[in-house]
Amino acid sequence: MYKLVTPILDFDVRRLCFKAYYNHPKGCPNYNKKIGCPPTSKTIDKKIDLNKSVYAVWNKFDFASHCKRMKSKHPDWTIRQVECCLYWQSKARKQLKKYICEFLSEHRNFIIVNCPEGGGVNLTATMKNIGINLEWPPKNITYQIVLAGYKI
Repeated sequence: MYKLVTPILDFDVRRLCFKAYYNHPKGCPNYNKKIGCPPTSKTIDKKIDLNKSVYAVWNKFDFASHCKRMKSKHPDWTIRQVECCLYWQSKARKQLKKYICEFLSEHRNFIIVNCPEGGGVNLTATMKNIGINLEWPPKNITYQIVLAGYKI
């Protein structure tokens, strides 16, 4: 799925990358390691031309159904185990990759920005502007979102 968007820039959102969370006291393990991740990655305005069309490309994953299925399959699991990304993200990423390929087949001169937050885009605000409210933390539906635009 994809739709034309106006990215909401908020470079402070890059700070989320080093915010502590469960089992990661220093934040995301990709921070300062993975290509496309802060602090070495460029901000979105240095990657794509924001004066031209920018699209959000996303998948919508039924997180609640997945959790219900996992709890039924593993009744002794904790809620953390039931919700663990290891058991749903690969399926969701496969869906997203399909949507990206479809998008790029129709929009040949576009590039994909895989980590918009790392580029300083507030995805919650950006998606809200097109009628999609992201849940934090997700309980029913979770989304994986990339941006597509013309390379600078």
